[in-house]
Amino acid sequence: MSGPLYVPVLPVRPHAVAAVKDLAQWTRDQMAPLWTLPVMTAADADELQQAVDKEVGRVAAVQKYTWAWLDAPYAELDKTPYVNLLPFYWSHTALRPVTDPDHPASHQTVAARSAREGGNGLGIRIRLPNTWNDGLAERTAALLARTDPEVRVDLLLDIQAVRPGRPDAGKEALRALDALVPLTSWRTVAALSGGFPDDVDGLLERDRGDADRMDWETWYEIRASGRSYAEAVRYGDYGTLPARNLSRAADDGDRSPFGLLRYTTARSFLLARFWAEKRGETGVTREAARWITESPDFRGEGASKGDLWYWQCARTTGSKGTGNAGTWNKVGNVQHMTYVVRCLSEDAERT
Repeated sequence: MSGPLYVPVLPVRPHAVAAVKDLAQWTRDQMAPLWTLPVMTAADADELQQAVDKEVGRVAAVQKYTWAWLDAPYAELDKTPYVNLLPFYWSHTALRPVTDPDHPASHQTVAARSAREGGNGLGIRIRLPNTWNDGLAERTAALLARTDPEVRVDLLLDIQAVRPGRPDAGKEALRALDALVPLTSWRTVAALSGGFPDDVDGLLERDRGDADRMDWETWYEIRASGRSYAEAVRYGDYGTLPARNLSRAADDGDRSPFGLLRYTTARSFLLARFWAEKRGETGVTREAARWITESPDFRGEGASKGDLWYWQCARTTGSKGTGNAGTWNKVGNVQHMTYVVRCLSEDAERT
């Protein structure tokens, strides 16, 4: 088994594409994102095709020289506009197709055919939102049996949200890996999870607080398990957004009146919230950025473009440079992905 050091799970949305663009090349070289196309809606088939082509095209452009996976779990691949569009991207770009043993047979067939035609391999994403069941291994084995043996396959175990109410996530992940790893010669095995909280209200005092990075702890539990495959399991996460955000429609209109700045430390996310609806006053954004930059865990403005944004936001005046929800999502993930790659690289050097 091989593969990238880091597998960030990213939505096919402009702020995520912008975040990857802002990463240093060294960081990008160590990671391979798992892009997920959200639910897409439009007035008619032509409008939907244009929307899907635009969003996936952005991702294909940013991944022109570095490969990644593209998952389309909500797309009916045998219907317009997906029937030709996604197989084209999967076969003619650096975006590898992804399917799931619980997807319809039509989805599995199109993804596997695209993998064979493109020659880049096939990602098999196993979702584990709760406890493991052996039926998943049986369905995965059946999917592998229907896949051309010449196609290289990647195991993407998606543990999804890992929060304090799920203390056995690591044990469930190990049960899953014990059953799945022996099924074939996987090119890559990655364990993906989301530690960012769904709701920050209970974690804040006067709009400041932190949240434990339980996804990081879950991965370390896998690595420390003593399993023969443990050292080869790659780390993946949902960055500085809740895992549930990935399934939201791109235009669902669910917008919070609050802004939230996030910063990743060794074991937690720093959280700084502020009122952002009808923003006429930007001082609250700068106060939030200042709180982060004054933390002993702040790595300095030179650590990444995300860190630089926090530093500049905290130290300038006026409305320019305070951003909006897309900006805050982007810079949060830039600093996060940069820091995670640095930590994983140091870990690899020690071992």
